Amino acid sequence: MTDLHEDALDPAVLQKSFRSAMGNVAAAVSVVTTFHDGAPHGTTVSAFSSLSMDPPMLLVSLDNRSKLLAKLEVGSRVGVNVLAAHQDQVALRFAGKGDDKFLDVPWQLEDGAPALSDRHAWVALTVAQLVVAGDHTLVLGDVEAADASSNLALTYW
Repeated sequence: MTDLHEDALDPAVLQKSFRSAMGNVAAAVSVVTTFHDGAPHGTTVSAFSSLSMDPPMLLVSLDNRSKLLAKLEVGSRVGVNVLAAHQDQVALRFAGKGDDKFLDVPWQLEDGAPALSDRHAWVALTVAQLVVAGDHTLVLGDVEAADASSNLALTYW
């Protein structure tokens, strides 16, 4: 009989293997936004999910070091802009550092959060709970509004 602890992977090897495995699971790419201190803020994510239909809730996972996360609290309004297939450059811009992410990206306030004018789908949330989970924080949000277009979604795989 083999001892499971003897066969356990080195933590760095496990992390690399897990990242590789998750990279092989297709996920929609979104720009998550909020309006704070008179300005729009946003970041690219692929870790979000429908959480509940009754009541409608969504889950977004943000890195604990995220500048966007630092601007959120229970009651904050958040927008989830699911990107359209042709918006790969928008995804890259919002994934980067800097304060000019919205430069030349048409947007407007919708349902209390910055909404990109061109998108595949939109979900507006009010933050209900922030749950620390490892190196990320789960943003649990009550859905306030949602819509979809006929655009194909941008996916990360």
